[in-house]
Amino acid sequence: MRGRNHLAGSGLDTLGTRARLEVAGQSLTYHRIDRLTPADLPVSLRILLENVARFHDGTSRGDEQVQAILSRGASGTPVDLYASRVFLHDTNGVPTVVDLAAMRDAMAALGGDPGLVNPVIASELVVDHSVIADVFGRPDALTRNVELEYARNGERYRFLKWGQQSLKNFSVVPPGTGIMHQVNVEHLARVVMVEDGWAFPDVCLGTDSHTTMVNGLGVLGWGIGGIEAEAAMLGQSMSALVPDVVGVRLTGALPAGATATDLVLTITELLRAHGVIGKFVEFHGTGVSALSVADRVTIANMSPEFGSTCALFPVDDETLRYLRFTGRSEAQLALVEAYAKEQGLWHHPGSAPRFTDTVDLDLSTIVPSLAGPSRPEDRVPLDQAKARFRTAVDSIRKQGTNGDTATTAATATVVIDGTAHEVRDGAVAVAAITSCTNTSNPAVMVGAGLLARNAVRAGLRSKPWVKTTLSPGSRVVMDYYRRAGLIPDLEALGFHLAGFGCMTCIGASGPLIGPVSEAIADTGLTVASVLSGNRNFEGRIQPDVAMNYLASPPLVIAYALTGTMDVDLRTEPLGHGPQGDPVYLHDIWPDPAEIADVMAGSIDAAMFTDAYANVFAGDRRWQDINVPATEGFAWDEDSTYIRRPPYLDDMAREPEAVQDIIGARVLVKLGDQVTTDHISPAGAITEGSTAARYLAQLGVPRSDFNTYASRRGNHQVMMRGAFANVRLRNKVAPGTRGGRTLNFLAGGGESSIHDAAAAYREAGVPMVVVAGRDYGGGSSRDWAAKGPALLGVRAVIAQSFERIHRSNLIAMGILPLELLEGGPDDLAPTGAEAITVAGLETLNTGRVPATVRVLSNGRAFAARVRLDTPREAEYFRHGGVMPYVLRGLLAATAGTAETASEMRP
Repeated sequence: MRGRNHLAGSGLDTLGTRARLEVAGQSLTYHRIDRLTPADLPVSLRILLENVARFHDGTSRGDEQVQAILSRGASGTPVDLYASRVFLHDTNGVPTVVDLAAMRDAMAALGGDPGLVNPVIASELVVDHSVIADVFGRPDALTRNVELEYARNGERYRFLKWGQQSLKNFSVVPPGTGIMHQVNVEHLARVVMVEDGWAFPDVCLGTDSHTTMVNGLGVLGWGIGGIEAEAAMLGQSMSALVPDVVGVRLTGALPAGATATDLVLTITELLRAHGVIGKFVEFHGTGVSALSVADRVTIANMSPEFGSTCALFPVDDETLRYLRFTGRSEAQLALVEAYAKEQGLWHHPGSAPRFTDTVDLDLSTIVPSLAGPSRPEDRVPLDQAKARFRTAVDSIRKQGTNGDTATTAATATVVIDGTAHEVRDGAVAVAAITSCTNTSNPAVMVGAGLLARNAVRAGLRSKPWVKTTLSPGSRVVMDYYRRAGLIPDLEALGFHLAGFGCMTCIGASGPLIGPVSEAIADTGLTVASVLSGNRNFEGRIQPDVAMNYLASPPLVIAYALTGTMDVDLRTEPLGHGPQGDPVYLHDIWPDPAEIADVMAGSIDAAMFTDAYANVFAGDRRWQDINVPATEGFAWDEDSTYIRRPPYLDDMAREPEAVQDIIGARVLVKLGDQVTTDHISPAGAITEGSTAARYLAQLGVPRSDFNTYASRRGNHQVMMRGAFANVRLRNKVAPGTRGGRTLNFLAGGGESSIHDAAAAYREAGVPMVVVAGRDYGGGSSRDWAAKGPALLGVRAVIAQSFERIHRSNLIAMGILPLELLEGGPDDLAPTGAEAITVAGLETLNTGRVPATVRVLSNGRAFAARVRLDTPREAEYFRHGGVMPYVLRGLLAATAGTAETASEMRP
């Protein structure tokens, strides 16, 4: 295991790249990479090259990594990337800190120094994923939701406060500040960092897949698993093959009426079709200069929806303008400009980097759009939205009626505040201005406010069955709304401030309006949500909502006014004024010049400086949390939020030998495009679920079940939440939904997945998951790997994997195997088959077999072992990242060079 003391790297100048940079009164050392590379190397690879040069230890391994980058990965040699900082949110950050606390306990149990389990680089956590939109559409919504947030999450927040006080290099941005990625781009991101007299790029790796939002500032970074983040926090590198780099050449400018949201939905559709999974995306061309940084970060935010690892916009004058606009110091601006120009990281519109391939997009072709009803890449031009909705809802109703084609839409009468309303399939039940994707962009937010003003003046109001929420990612949003005088109009339409957090976008949308929920249960009504977020997967937004559409903030308001998706906003009225006159979308859509004028008159740098002046202090509630700083955490066995996980129980100093998997049972069999939302839901813990029954047995009232996201520090809840999404269909148990399977030790009787897995573990029977293509897309959820690992899953056998989830499986000791022939129905036609994986014992020799044999009922299938780098193979051989890191720290403590050498891949 290769260690380091600080971010200056190895301190060696093996490649002769050390140089001096005189800027803003500082004399800084840096590694000048133009001495190594031609000018046409993409910016993203130049940043990788600097990282490898800085940590070059004088060995041939370092030389090989340099050549791997210069050859654009042609050698197949993996490179080690060291993060400059690690970025976390509370739902992944809590289990990360839980794991660090458990690692301290394990270190002590093995005779090591617990104090070594400590972040060695800047590790910043933003509490933004826990607030729920319970209360809405009223002036006290923010206050009530924050009160509920602290009441539900007091244990978690006390634990995070312990971490902030007990762990070095660990900072917490308390609740109520904003959404992590918006806080990152508006305040935390450095672009260029300085430590011990060295200057180097801000490489930001985060525990949320939308960490890529910071790519819009020229910062290289992406989402990783929390367990990978733990390793990075402890000084480990992340090993990866040099990726292909797809250049997106932008030309032209956005036309009037098109927003950055419309642009990002178009790019998502374009790049999903092109195929960029596992690749870097880098934007260039004259059109880049036509985009504000706010537009760029909107695009970069949705890199996971494209499928790419990152989506980088190089630094230019617009980047500097944004940094100044958001209150960064003039010295920092000077450093960013000088360093970017010296290192070839500066964008020149006429430059022609040598990309793997190039995709062209003319910005002038962008049209107003939605995406839905269940995938971000399913773009729907606004003028086709009504027809496409009708096709989608017919398909949903057909699924719900056992294959009988529906001829009429479901209709229900809902009584709200004493008035009866007839609603039909497609009723908008949730309209949410939410998510850092769009609330970081003042143009679309001001546009929404102006549209609200114009709607109110025209006499329009939101439909009463629509749950309307406003949850921006920064306090600055409400500051400029207040200065522009737009808050009263937004509130007149029900868009009161509900909280500063992810809320609806992460699935914390809270309950629907009561009569709407009752109508869904009683009649099978199919309702929709419209949100300005980045994810709309099945079951994510709200359990009762079957159709979810992504849209710009102004369109969110427009659909709240209509109350239905069954409308053509281009030709049909939004509603009627007091005199009965029809009001159309084009009547109230704000002019771009007016949006620009309002922005110029209502936003300034002082807003950002003031909002972030005491960003780590928190409000009175946070400051009143009193937790002592101690070396080890005092676990409470009665806690339902924070429990010591069992990953490291009885861990030995040396790893056990890898064995073939013999006679495994198929715990879960799935189809294509199963997301981490399906595998490990983040939303509400619904009554009747396995997790809910567990909490009820502990005396937790239904009102306090909270969300899976909030209980990620309790492995007992999360194990029971594995594969529990109500939209998931396990083909082992046909006709069921959610966390159900068949237990073949009990004659094939139906059982919860948790209980069947417990029976298999007790009997010593291994388990596998079988799936189709694109397994594990979506958010980089640790518990989508941790949950199956604790259940006892040894391998996931799929036709293909999304990048982050494959990495997370390995980090938890689960083997990803990629079927080279056939699919799930060929490998396990009924799900009752016993599965054997032969050829894994080769891993004990230090060699990764290219393929292994998967045997099922006498048939043999070839599968590729998706341990793509030596580091991944070592993680798997050790049983995951945590045992690997702990053994390395023990070796360092004991001073046994031989053991440390064995751990170096």
